[in-house]
Amino acid sequence: MTSTRDRILDTSLALFNQHGERNVTTNHIAEALGISPGNLYYHFRNKAEIVFELFERYEQIVAGFLSVPDGRPLTWEDKIGYFEAILESMWGARFFHRDLGHLLNQDTRLRERYGDFVRQSLDRGLRVYEGLRVAALVEVDDDAMRALLVNTWVLAASWASFVQSLVPAERQNEVLDRTLLRQGIYQIICLEAPYLRGEAAAHLEEMKARYRVGSGDTLGLLFGAGPSS
Repeated sequence: MTSTRDRILDTSLALFNQHGERNVTTNHIAEALGISPGNLYYHFRNKAEIVFELFERYEQIVAGFLSVPDGRPLTWEDKIGYFEAILESMWGARFFHRDLGHLLNQDTRLRERYGDFVRQSLDRGLRVYEGLRVAALVEVDDDAMRALLVNTWVLAASWASFVQSLVPAERQNEVLDRTLLRQGIYQIICLEAPYLRGEAAAHLEEMKARYRVGSGDTLGLLFGAGPSS
């Protein structure tokens, strides 16, 4: 049976993802659960504590997939696995990606924890890229690999916020469209494309087609039309 604490976290995550963290109060969470605010405060002193623990969950998810398998080289299918895991983690914690700046500015403890998380994740990501290079799936020197890693991280971490910034004010509380998150993965593949070799290069179009939305024109998808000439 799910504990009350876990039910609070699960319900909070659903409400934050749907409405945005700023638009959800602890009273909203208690009401959705059918419990008293006092019962909620028994487990969490305030909303910031709920956000922090949800972030800890997110950390564990990312650490779980951002690793190199033991005893075998990486394959192009592993790249699909990484992309799927990135997409699912972005979708599952979209409120965090969408409102990252606001959340970090509201909680010094969360900001410090997020900095540690980024450093650890980049270390893990570097090991993944090194594994792809050993497997001859990418050809990239050390400097370019580090730059590619940082660019990929920035794109993945900020894509939801970027998309949300383009939503009209009257639609700000709507659920972020999952198809637009898929397009973010497509953008990452495009970043990596010049460095792909072997099976990864051979399956490049297959990987792009898997995440491309429509024609793949990101500007058209976001704005309804391509850039003016």
